[in-house]
Amino acid sequence: MTAEKPQQPTPTGESPLALVRRARRIDRVLAATYPEARAELDFTTPLELLIATVLSAQTTDVRVNATTPTLFARYPDAAALAGADPAEMEEILRPLGFYRAKTRAVMGLGRALVERYDGEVPARLQDLVTLPGVGRKTANVVLGNAFGVPGITVDTHFGRLARRLGFTTEEDPVKVEHAVGAIFPKKDWTMLSHHLVWHGRRICHARRPACGACPVARWCPSYGAGETDPAAAAKLVRTGGRA
Repeated sequence: MTAEKPQQPTPTGESPLALVRRARRIDRVLAATYPEARAELDFTTPLELLIATVLSAQTTDVRVNATTPTLFARYPDAAALAGADPAEMEEILRPLGFYRAKTRAVMGLGRALVERYDGEVPARLQDLVTLPGVGRKTANVVLGNAFGVPGITVDTHFGRLARRLGFTTEEDPVKVEHAVGAIFPKKDWTMLSHHLVWHGRRICHARRPACGACPVARWCPSYGAGETDPAAAAKLVRTGGRA
């Protein structure tokens, strides 16, 4: 008779089964709270989403969405991006900040796609992460939202909420991705990412979370980290996304 394998401790001290049940209930409530949750970058093709995600670093989705229509009208495919006049692209990207570096990044991506993938965005994680400037976060955004391949996108909001909600204590994004992925069915990964990001942008803020207005407060081990008075918390809620 073999001995039972001891269960690994959970971040909150609850049993692994209790953690799974609590985490999935939180996701169901967030899904009902944010039925419109989606990627907040505008796109019509995998290439557009890939470029928009790369451009969103150190700026806002609103600014990216205001800039990309002009960019994609001028450079509609990877070959056009690769062969762009740098000065012309810099002017288009200037409102985003770091426009010279972003121009180099976009042109480099275009060249890599042309040289390695006939100008098409690959639909596999192991291929996407070989592209210049594309890590697992960006790859999972593209896979989940442009190709329907489930993926967990660990940005600053997702990582913060995963720890606050007691899903994991990990800080490294890849470890967070794997730890949270073990709690949820793979089919739910993409929407889970949207639910946590939307909640992080609207209620569970980094510096002053609106605990008193939080729909999952009763299941949150970090309740009380922010404003608990309902009226005061309601004033902290942001109705929009990443402005």
